[in-house]
Amino acid sequence: MIKAIKGTKDILPDSIRNWKYFEDVITSVFKIYNYEEIRTPIFEETSLFARGIGEATDIVGKEMYTFEDRSKTSVTLKPEMTASVVRAFIEHYLGKRQPFNKLYYISPMFRQERPQAGRLREFHQFGAEALGSGSPLLDVEMINIAYDILKGMGLKDLTIKINSLGTPDSRKNYTKVLKDFLKDKENLLSTESKDRIKKNILRIFDSKHKNDIKVMKNAPKLLDYLDSESLEDFEQVKSILKSLKIPFEVDASLVRGLDYYTKLTFEIISGKVGSQSALCGGGRYDLLVEQLGGEPTPGTGFAAGMERILMACENEKSFEIQQSSIKLYIVCLDKNLNANAFSFAQTLRSNNISAEIDYLNRSVKAQMRDANKLNAEYVLFFGGEEYKANNAQLKNMASGEQEIISLDNVLNKIK
Repeated sequence: MIKAIKGTKDILPDSIRNWKYFEDVITSVFKIYNYEEIRTPIFEETSLFARGIGEATDIVGKEMYTFEDRSKTSVTLKPEMTASVVRAFIEHYLGKRQPFNKLYYISPMFRQERPQAGRLREFHQFGAEALGSGSPLLDVEMINIAYDILKGMGLKDLTIKINSLGTPDSRKNYTKVLKDFLKDKENLLSTESKDRIKKNILRIFDSKHKNDIKVMKNAPKLLDYLDSESLEDFEQVKSILKSLKIPFEVDASLVRGLDYYTKLTFEIISGKVGSQSALCGGGRYDLLVEQLGGEPTPGTGFAAGMERILMACENEKSFEIQQSSIKLYIVCLDKNLNANAFSFAQTLRSNNISAEIDYLNRSVKAQMRDANKLNAEYVLFFGGEEYKANNAQLKNMASGEQEIISLDNVLNKIK
């Protein structure tokens, strides 16, 4: 038997209903904030992610699904969406069509990670990218949108963490200070973090190694080395969040796993999904558009893992599991009338009424079990003496009330 590839999952019909509900929550919140949907290809040229995400990141160095196509072009299944959206923004001159663009997406992503709870090799994200404004108000809007969607799913055990990475210049100064701090502690670090000192020293804050965490706990804080503009923007973000009564924590170790971030970064974590607690994260990336060949354009955004959020919802029991339902189930009492029952169902369907019939020639009792399983609002008993007079028995499944009704009146009755 051929099975799904390790790290991937089939989303079966009983789960799809929850996914659809989730997607409805996502799209309704984005509509309120005036974001438009964008869709990009599943794969891109590998160089897009190497340049956009950063060659020293774990994603580019270890986790991407990369291969050569028949034209010998190196392509990669997209591991994240921001670089793809920025590429589309540049390629289609969206910044020239209008100075400010607010975009959202729902899309599968691919990373070759070790599969575990809340971490898959094919996973789904939703997120937003706003391009054309450097306003801290927009940073707060990103946090707001993510928070509203998570609350819309009924989640309560949430913590918002924020930090500022400043500008490249302020980070450069801080990097020197951090290297000095680690000079006599390098032997205490993990092999991976020793390597990060040379490639991207801030990534050490991402380490889950106990020794690394212990060492970095006493490290100088980047917030103490911010340039005046970054500090002013960060203070404004904090002030607005407080005025909106949105709870948050400042976490000086929050650096995120992508190299394009500048100034604000944030995460929203859950206490209900174990070690993979980050449900969403994002921040500002004012240099990325120019870095990928476009005009200098400030940007900010976030991405959220849908599987993790649904796991948190399940663990918190935060919303009622969506049940399938149909308006009418036609119980055919006479096999000779199956075609007539099918035609009647088609009439209802053409009027946007969900209707189902039995295709297995089952008994009336078995058909009723099927109607209950499908949460049918009504059952129509098709056949018998009533049918000779163009009538049928109609049962309201909630109240149990049953009446004889003309087949010509069924549509108006159940609409």
